[in-house]
Amino acid sequence: MSELGRAADAASADRPTVALLVTCLVDLIRPSIGFAAAALLERAGCRVAVPAAQTCCGQPAYNSGARREARAVARRTIAAFEAYDTVVAPSGSCAGMVSHHYPALLADDPDWAPRAQTLAARTHELTSFLVDVRSLDDLGGVRLDAVATYHDSCSGLRELGIKAQPRRLLGLVDGLDLAELPGAEVCCGFGGTFCVKYPDISNKMLADKAGEIAETGADLLLAGDLGCLMNMAGKLTRTGSPVAVRHIAEVLAGDTRTPPIARGPDDGP
Repeated sequence: MSELGRAADAASADRPTVALLVTCLVDLIRPSIGFAAAALLERAGCRVAVPAAQTCCGQPAYNSGARREARAVARRTIAAFEAYDTVVAPSGSCAGMVSHHYPALLADDPDWAPRAQTLAARTHELTSFLVDVRSLDDLGGVRLDAVATYHDSCSGLRELGIKAQPRRLLGLVDGLDLAELPGAEVCCGFGGTFCVKYPDISNKMLADKAGEIAETGADLLLAGDLGCLMNMAGKLTRTGSPVAVRHIAEVLAGDTRTPPIARGPDDGP
């Protein structure tokens, strides 16, 4: 190989192309999270691709017992992303679906099982990828003068072991103080279809979570999964709480122009 070829290979390895699994909630409800995730990946030295063929990861069908439908979605997702060496999602639940449940879901399919396993090994949650793979230690001077608290979403915590990574990244935001949330590892009551199947139990869990958020004295609630954030933001808004709610990617990328979740542009910070 020529010196030029070796240099090109080294440059490519240093600046890998990452496929962004946007997630359906982000795409349909909060696109600012997707843009923030892309900006952070670029900050970490990556090129970002967004495969056009992606849809839902299939988790709602999977959690509802609709295995045939979930397998169909899994195959479509694998086909859309398997050309990329790395896949990143701004969601622990979606990353967990691909990396943990696709291999089991397609284990009996000789054609798709190895493809599911390969994609699973290449798939990462955003904050984990930034810290554990790219060792990101500079956000380019992002500043936010606020007191924030952080909720650990169930899938990211229990399936992927994500705990220290988001806190390490938040420590890079100038002016931001982190007040630890009592019961940060306790479910907020969302649980995908759980909140629909068991609304009374879900609402009690959510009320407890809202009370714990108030105890911190924080003015900003952060998490890594939009489903959890929507659930908690809805409760906080309905009860008149002043706490703003955002996805961690938005804060890390310096996006404070987008209104907090469940608030309009005239509802304050």
